Order: sequence, then C-alpha cells, then structure tokens
Amino acid sequence: MRICRIRHRDNLRFAECVGDSLLLLPRNWKLGDPYESGSGAPSVSVSAADFTVPVNPSKIVCVGRNYAAHAKELNNPVPASPLLFLKAPSSLIADGDPITIPSQSSQVEHEGELGVVIGRRCKDLSESDSAIGHVLGFVCANDVTARDLQKSDVQFTRAKSFDTFCPIGRFVETSSDVSDVLLSVYVNGSLRQNGRTSEMIFDIPFLIRYISRQMTLNAGDLLLTGTPSGVSRLLPGDICKVQIESVGSLSNPVQAGETG
Repeated sequence: MRICRIRHRDNLRFAECVGDSLLLLPRNWKLGDPYESGSGAPSVSVSAADFTVPVNPSKIVCVGRNYAAHAKELNNPVPASPLLFLKAPSSLIADGDPITIPSQSSQVEHEGELGVVIGRRCKDLSESDSAIGHVLGFVCANDVTARDLQKSDVQFTRAKSFDTFCPIGRFVETSSDVSDVLLSVYVNGSLRQNGRTSEMIFDIPFLIRYISRQMTLNAGDLLLTGTPSGVSRLLPGDICKVQIESVGSLSNPVQAGETG
C-alpha cells in the first residue's frame, strides 16, 4: 500500500495510490489508523493531484554516522551507540519543492536517507517487542545539511533545521522489505551516493527500540536512518534526486536564498 497526502477541495486528505488513481481515505483518517485497502472511496487521478508531504510528525529523529563509509569520509569515528539528533519539523518540504541555500552557509550538502514512518506509539520497547510492528512504512528522504555550520557549531540543530532542509517523497510505502535495498543520490543526473541499507551499522529494529527508550515515538513521527558515503555540495540550479529500491524517488531543485 502506498499512502500520500494531497490538497483536495481546500482540505488536506490522505489517499491510497492504486495504479493511476488516488483513493481518498476517510476525512478523519490519520497515520496509524486501520484502513481496508480498496474500499471504493472517491478517487483523484495521480496526474491531477496536488501533493504535499505525507507526514506531519511531532518530531524528526535522525541517526548520524550510521554508515561506516560516511563516517570515514568526514573523518569521524564510527559511534559505539546510535548518534541521535533532532531536525525541526518546519524543515519538511514535498517532492518537487525547492531546497533553499541559506545565506548563512557556503557548504550545503545532500544526504539521501531511508525514512521510517512510525505507525503506532512506542515507548521503552524491549528486545522481545516487535519494533517493525510499530512501523507504518518507509519514505525517501534527504537530510540536507549546512556542513560548515555543523562543524562550527559542534551540535547539529542549526545545520540540519533550516527551512526546506528535509525533503521527503510523495508516498509512504507500507509493504516493502527494506533490510537490503539500494539507496542512490543523483545531482544533475550524476551519481553521487550509492549504498545498501544492509550496510547500516544499526538496523531499523535496533534503532526503533533504542530511540523508544530515550523518547516516546508517536504515530506519524519520522526517523531518518543515516546516509551512505558520497555527500557533496549543492548549488543553486542543481536538481537533487534520491532513489530507493521498492520505496520510490524524491527530486528537488536547488535555489539560492535571499540575502539581507
């Protein structure tokens, strides 16, 4: 099942993508609610839909240095336990929306990542609890980063949270096995990042259990699971595309921000 959210008659509505059509879910449906696929709901064509971000998370929890090769390329050690940081939900933008380079930074970089959408509240999960049972699905994401500010600030908040610094794909894919899929990033058609999710240092079930012991994860929250090596600078006029096998793709133009 592929879930999206669209603007429909001045309202935001969730929908299921079936072929070339989007079946509207009930008006009061929210991420994590049960739903019977193909229920004969009113539909909108994909080509005519006005897509927006498919999630509205209370928080975006990110995992740093979860691919050894990426840690190495930035001359950082591989962490002994997950390196967590938060990204402001106000940084979210949709597929096709522009990434804006802020005037405060001269080194903004792409970080293609697999996003995990939480479908059921979880707190203090034990090893015997099913972590994947709390997942709604998966989405393409780009953890855009002002690398120069990340280095100067030491902590990550400012460098990761500028407006437009968290593009995510149109669809949440609920039925994929993402334990070993290819994640690729292209800039202007040139391959920059290429890695498999099986190369993660900490896999998704481990991360969900670990994070749930630090903070409650609510339905709709977004977890970004780290990026493979190959990060590089984005410039105004670029097109950055993230592609993940069995999940989908995400493409965003890059523009310069206003100076003042």
